[in-house]
Amino acid sequence: MSSTQDNRFQAIIAHAKEYGFVFPSSEIYDGLSAVYDYGPYGSELKKNIRDYWWKSMTQLRENIVGIDAAIFMHPTTWKASGHVDNFNDPMIDNKDSKKRYRVDHLIEGFADKLKAEGNDKEANDLLAEMESLLEKEDYASLKKLIDDHKIVCSISETCNWTDIRQFNLMFSTQIGSVAGEAETIYLRPETAQGIFVNFLNVQKTSRMKIPFGIAQTGKAFRNEIVARQFIFRMREFEQMEMQFFIRPGTQKEWYEYWKEERMKWHLSLGISQEKYQFHNHTKLAHYADAALDIEYEFPIGFKEVEGIHSRTDYDLTQHQKYSNKKLTYFDTEINQHYIPYVIETSIGLDRMFLLILSHSYNEETITKEDGTKDSRIVLNIPEKLAPVKLAVLPLIKKDGLPEIARILINECKPHFKCFYEEKDTIGKRYRRQDAIGTPYCVTIDHQTKENNTVTIRYRDTMKQERISISEINNKLKASVIL
Repeated sequence: MSSTQDNRFQAIIAHAKEYGFVFPSSEIYDGLSAVYDYGPYGSELKKNIRDYWWKSMTQLRENIVGIDAAIFMHPTTWKASGHVDNFNDPMIDNKDSKKRYRVDHLIEGFADKLKAEGNDKEANDLLAEMESLLEKEDYASLKKLIDDHKIVCSISETCNWTDIRQFNLMFSTQIGSVAGEAETIYLRPETAQGIFVNFLNVQKTSRMKIPFGIAQTGKAFRNEIVARQFIFRMREFEQMEMQFFIRPGTQKEWYEYWKEERMKWHLSLGISQEKYQFHNHTKLAHYADAALDIEYEFPIGFKEVEGIHSRTDYDLTQHQKYSNKKLTYFDTEINQHYIPYVIETSIGLDRMFLLILSHSYNEETITKEDGTKDSRIVLNIPEKLAPVKLAVLPLIKKDGLPEIARILINECKPHFKCFYEEKDTIGKRYRRQDAIGTPYCVTIDHQTKENNTVTIRYRDTMKQERISISEINNKLKASVIL
């Protein structure tokens, strides 16, 4: 990451805190690593992203329904899914700094440095060898790879490393009132399993026929040893997942379908195609026969936002095996029972939030009519996702202008989020609304009392025009309502 990119990323983080989008969790107690709280504007933006996804999946499609499964699940769920035995990350500690690294992150960071120095072939060879050794779980050779390349700790700048060890990423806790009799359960590391164990419940009660999908949003928890990069990688995060159940043998066409559909969803927000790329997995998870990531160009580089996976029938087969409950579907069209195959779309809500901030954050220099320069920080958030859609600003705090502003607010707020402010000059109030991404500001002035017109100001262009106050509600409904 270049210094310019790093500066931009740090500016976004600072802006998110200053304007009430994201706060470090428990900050008065010096915070908790890789855990964050969403502030007044952040919680609104997050909700709007979630609602936009949910509507696109469940309301606009007749063959997808939603559920809200519990975070706590029977512990055998995670044995069946493979998380108990396989949900591990290889870690390595630097003996001098005591800092712990995920092995793939440590080597990838070194490869990035090689590429920055123009040594692309060496970097690619290193990454290919790393992938091969990780797949074989040959940790002794992986440690030798780190030693041979003299990869150093970013803090101690030494290569005095421990052996590589595996760490399970699931948080565990106990359920039960008596400690000695309590049973160990896990905080779910993903939301998908809640969908799989409810497959038949949903199919029968919703009278769904294959192909159909089940969508869910909710919290997941992973004990990331090396959590980093603001809200990109956290220990408590939210997913938006959809499992699409299909007839075996049709997975290739549905995989391609959902690959294109999910990209269309991203582009529907007005973000340039150039900011996205597909990354096909060369190393597949044990349950998948195809997988790719939708990556976005963050200030920290192209990173995964959403995954599309062809999961075969692995999950339902495993749950059928461990539960001894039949999880087959009877397909009347072909008069056959089978365990459905699954195409998964899984998007990180927090990562999508960071994507919107990264896309929207702009520092602009403005030339005024008199030729002088000014500047502003503006969040060009897509209007439908903006935390506040309309700010109503009486020019002064008297002469009946606040009362007119309140009437307009009361008319609009049942339909979309509004904000009222009467403090400071109108220019300062505009700047504050720019900084939180409010797409429209309406100023109530003395002319409003004369002819019922107001000045509407557009965030992205800063253009202002005079329109009838009666037009405001309908004008905004068309562009800001999800």
